[in-house]
Amino acid sequence: MKQKFDIITSTCVPLPLENVDTDQIIPARFLKATTRDEKFFGDNLFRDWRYNPDGSLNKDFVLNNPTYGGQILVAGKNFGSGSSREHAAWAIAGYGFRVVVSSFFADIHKNNELNNFVLPVVVSEGFLKELFDSIFADPKTEVEVNLPAQTITNKATGKSETFEINAYKKHCLMNGLDDIDFLVENKDKIEAYEEEHR
Repeated sequence: MKQKFDIITSTCVPLPLENVDTDQIIPARFLKATTRDEKFFGDNLFRDWRYNPDGSLNKDFVLNNPTYGGQILVAGKNFGSGSSREHAAWAIAGYGFRVVVSSFFADIHKNNELNNFVLPVVVSEGFLKELFDSIFADPKTEVEVNLPAQTITNKATGKSETFEINAYKKHCLMNGLDDIDFLVENKDKIEAYEEEHR
């Protein structure tokens, strides 16, 4: 869903697993879906971890634990590896996450998140470990993600880090624009350039 992104302060959902691949984020059987309905994909985020084989809820999985919630998913290193399916980013956005924090993202998945108005924030491994520690010590721990300043702050410790983001993608997120919207926004400039170079 297109939403302007500025500063988000939220509690977090911790997923301290490394090498979470896109098939675990959204299993391959859902790629045949003919809908792009966000709720459908969000309901099936981490499907095989959230539900037991008989379809009942896996009460041990973090998304089924009412202790944790919020708009920020904090994940282990190498998040989004595996196939390049954009459906993984659809599922993350559809569930309601606006930010994913990790110490490393697979490049294609990282771009898919940005294209779907989810901000991937890369932090140091030390900052990530401390953030997990803070969340497990107090699930009400809040994190502030400031896109204009490109900072992330663990409000439990007061510690902050800066993060990198492509300037074009930053502009699009802050203005709620996808690639087509950006072209439409700059239609007059494009036409003027074409006229000048005809």
